[in-house]
Amino acid sequence: MSDSQSRLHTAVAGILAAGALLGAGQAVAVPDAPTAWEKCAGIAKAGMNDCGSLDKSHSCAGQAATDNDSNEWVYVPEGTCTKIVGGTVAATKPAE
Repeated sequence: MSDSQSRLHTAVAGILAAGALLGAGQAVAVPDAPTAWEKCAGIAKAGMNDCGSLDKSHSCAGQAATDNDSNEWVYVPEGTCTKIVGGTVAATKPAE
């Protein structure tokens, strides 16, 4: 085997090893996706709400007029709403 072929094989092996290490590190860094969600009212930014308002003043996502309106909500992983300043768990019925 020539010297240039040996260098090529070494370079390819190094690239494959680095890719394997990077892939393994990313898998550990990503948390599990939540399986349960809750409506959290009072924390949505203007234009960033999920679905209709609680007082039925509108029925679509993205129509919140002001930040932190108590009638606007977003879905958050279950158990986190009460940990957010201003967050209140809203009714759990399906969105309209």
